Amino acid sequence: MKTLYVKFIVITIGMMFISFILAFVISNFYYQQKLKPYNDNKNTKVALDIAEFVERHPKINLTQYLESLSKVGYQMCLVETNRNKTYFGKPFRDKSLSVTTEKEVLNGRIFHGMLHFPQGTFVTGFFANELKNTIGVPLKYNGKTFALFIRPDIKFLFNEMHILFGWILGIAITLTIVMVVINTKYLVKPISNLTKATKSLANGDFNVKMNVYRDDEIGELSNSFLQMARKLEQIDDIRKEFISNISHDIQSPLSNIKGYANLLDTESLSKKERSQYVSIINGEISRLSTLTKQLLLLSSLDQNEEMMKKKNYDLGKQLKELMRNYQWAINEKEIMLSYSLPDIEIVGDPSLLNTVWDNLLANAVKYNKPNGSIEISIDQKEESVIVTFEDTGIGMNDKELGQIFERFYRADKARTRTVEGTGLGLSIVKTIIDLHRGSIHVRSKENEGTTFMVELPIC
Repeated sequence: MKTLYVKFIVITIGMMFISFILAFVISNFYYQQKLKPYNDNKNTKVALDIAEFVERHPKINLTQYLESLSKVGYQMCLVETNRNKTYFGKPFRDKSLSVTTEKEVLNGRIFHGMLHFPQGTFVTGFFANELKNTIGVPLKYNGKTFALFIRPDIKFLFNEMHILFGWILGIAITLTIVMVVINTKYLVKPISNLTKATKSLANGDFNVKMNVYRDDEIGELSNSFLQMARKLEQIDDIRKEFISNISHDIQSPLSNIKGYANLLDTESLSKKERSQYVSIINGEISRLSTLTKQLLLLSSLDQNEEMMKKKNYDLGKQLKELMRNYQWAINEKEIMLSYSLPDIEIVGDPSLLNTVWDNLLANAVKYNKPNGSIEISIDQKEESVIVTFEDTGIGMNDKELGQIFERFYRADKARTRTVEGTGLGLSIVKTIIDLHRGSIHVRSKENEGTTFMVELPIC
């Protein structure tokens, strides 16, 4: 029983067998408690009616009368006072009967052999063709006393019916087993296909197909598996793209550093050129350092939510301190800064959230236009706060809006001219906001500006 198919068939047939046994036991109990007394009473009445009819008609031929009754489905035994026995109908399988029982019936008592027959199984109780399993009544005929023992001839009454019932039972069991085998194949086949698809997925083949059109749990499982396969394929593509991007982002500054470092060995290099090359090398080193720090932060955020150290702190105060740090950059681009930052306390990780505000403000300054403007505000709702960063920068189109939170995504370099970045900032922003059970929304229009709205729970 290694396969689910065989197990299901064996278990189902086993359940059918157990159900049959339980049904047999319950039916036997019902027969012993209800049908047996009813059968005894019914046959006692028949036996008494026969004895009464004989007593009322003393001129009838007793032997012929009893023979005629045996032909309609009764087995009978007529016992005389001298213990001579005459049998009518089909012979009894067991003719043994105690002398005491014969004497009691001859003396006028009724023998309830059916009711007091030993508590056996249903078959031996109802179908037992024994003289002890009869009804005995006294019978008087022409001044003589007889003991009449009677029982229905079960085989005579059910001769054709028991064959019919046997065929019905046999055909029903056969058809049930056939349907179980077919239905099991129908149920198990999708699971077998799912197993094959799982093995293909484990070998790196994400292009799995499952032709399952069902509305039950197996259909739902198959659809969920296909969704998982597509998601894994996307993750694998993202992983490959991530490796490609990070290789490029590390290789590019390293190549620049190597190239300019080689140029520094040139003896004819002027002091101004040497200073310029050193500045470029330092810039590339800073870029690598920033990239490394952001990768480490993303890795930490992805792997451990417990790294957050939440506490109650003043959000408005934090944003004001951040703006003071960016005052030089804002003044350099002659950007007008306006803000509405009331003192509002929230529960969060000040360090991580400061990274969020730092990235958003840095982008608002970096992608803004000279003499542009930045507006920062905090609005409080019932159980959350909304922090808004609105700028009049170069903006973004719809395609860029759908990708800005992807790792290593950067807008068109030609359109952003000299602006460069790692492409990780907004991905870090989204991850930190998700860890705080918040949300971020973006509105943007090309050449008009961008608005970031961050909603965070207060507690």
